[in-house]
Amino acid sequence: MKLCKTLYTIALFLTPAMAFAHPGHESSGLMAGIAHPIAGLDHLLATLAVGFWAAQHQGTASWALPVTFVGAMLLGGLMGFEGLEMPLMETGIAGSVLALGLLVAIAVRPPVWLAVGLTALFALSHGIAHGLELPELSSPWGYAAGFVTATAALHAAGYGLVRALPQAAAPLVRIAGAVSAGAGVWLLAG
Repeated sequence: MKLCKTLYTIALFLTPAMAFAHPGHESSGLMAGIAHPIAGLDHLLATLAVGFWAAQHQGTASWALPVTFVGAMLLGGLMGFEGLEMPLMETGIAGSVLALGLLVAIAVRPPVWLAVGLTALFALSHGIAHGLELPELSSPWGYAAGFVTATAALHAAGYGLVRALPQAAAPLVRIAGAVSAGAGVWLLAG
């Protein structure tokens, strides 16, 4: 009896994957949009770092940084859908991984206007890249909904992780920032 339940459970979990295994079945772009920030190391690290950095702040900055990132990234995505490119965009994305990692590692808490401005600049480059990489035959709106949802979830995961850790674990967050900064250096070199 347990074997039957296990097989039914496995079949249930595999059913959606089989439906998307054939080209042309998922033209909304939602799944591609969700996958983009998660599958790309540069986007993943930058997005988690924003959540970590926001959790290191108190007051307005703790919510303004993730909200700014998502909003500016969406704006950049819309610009990318229109074919607008940003000079040195890939360098800017790799640089954002380095910079955000350093901000977390050093636990920098600049004035809110400066933190929001930096966050918006980094997010704009990520958003334009998302927009330019819109999969063929995908709905831009479904794709945008996907990358916005995934980014917000990654921000929340980073923020929640830092806030859930005991105060004594703060050095671990800073080490994670340093590792992210190191990855940014590697991305810049590549």
